[in-house]
Amino acid sequence: MNAARRREIFQRLRAANPHPTTELIHRSPFELLIAVMLSAQATDKSVNLATATLFPVADTPERMLSLGEDGLKSHIRGIGLYPTKTKNVLATCQILLDQHAGQVPRDRAALEALPGVGRKTANVVLNTAFGEPTIAVDTHIFRVSNRTGLAPGKTVQDVENRLLRHVPAEFKPDAHHWLILHGRYICKARRPDCPTCAIHDLCDYRDKTV
Repeated sequence: MNAARRREIFQRLRAANPHPTTELIHRSPFELLIAVMLSAQATDKSVNLATATLFPVADTPERMLSLGEDGLKSHIRGIGLYPTKTKNVLATCQILLDQHAGQVPRDRAALEALPGVGRKTANVVLNTAFGEPTIAVDTHIFRVSNRTGLAPGKTVQDVENRLLRHVPAEFKPDAHHWLILHGRYICKARRPDCPTCAIHDLCDYRDKTV
């Protein structure tokens, strides 16, 4: 795919949604970090249901730790892998207090050193909380990038590297959100909704639906 077509894709996505953001409900970098940690192998809807009761009583590392394992589990029991996530969230909160004065670090290495935080989660936090032009590649973005020909790659890291290399700078701050929403609601895994797709004529996918 050439540069002109890539630019047109993002121009159309921006025209349809000028101010995209995550669907995870949060009010601070800390709440975003916790929500993204909880969202691994879970839907944003299930996470938002859990954090609707969790964040009013635990919106800081101190308050989260005060819940203890049983208290935290009582809020997130409906989320997949909640026992492991409970341990990671509490361990992360302790590190935030011990090493970062209770604040979420604006640093990739420091974020990835937190229990349960990988590159994707770090990218989401850096982008959404701090405005860094990072692109977190999840299953939706991996699919859209390969299916459309926007940034094909065999691994998540391959796709991320190509997106960072080829997405025009003006679109990078919002590219993650546009692509994930496009994959979630239009370019779906089982059957893409090509007739309603704003970029269908720019897409390389051979098996377009009608």
